[in-house]
Amino acid sequence: MKKASLITLVLFCHLLVSAQTIKNSNHYTEGYIKSNGTIENSNHASIGYFKTDGSITDRNHRTIGYIKADGRIQNRNHQTIGYVKKDGRVEDSNHSTLGYIKNKGQIADKNNRTIGYAQEINPVQAAVRFFFFDNLTENK
Repeated sequence: MKKASLITLVLFCHLLVSAQTIKNSNHYTEGYIKSNGTIENSNHASIGYFKTDGSITDRNHRTIGYIKADGRIQNRNHQTIGYVKKDGRVEDSNHSTLGYIKNKGQIADKNNRTIGYAQEINPVQAAVRFFFFDNLTENK
């Protein structure tokens, strides 16, 4: 399964602060999610959007995926590419564990190694970024 682009919008997530931070395992800031759903890279350039309908778009507003209320993650063709389970487990489309959402926004891989942090944001968004939409951190 191919990793895709950055963070994700959880359909019922209400962002409470103006910019939420995504950091890698070395605590280097990789991006931000603004309260209006704009996804920015570490230089604050807009690279995508989380829409209120659950869709995720690139900076040109082309749909690249979806987050469904039941935890399914879908690509632009509505094919399920993974799941974020209520217990924090992140799975691929074959239900193999990719990693975990842990306490305090820590994101871990399947071997429990920390791969990133979600500060002041919904950790599901961060998990979707790390496991499914990783290329959104690139300034394309």
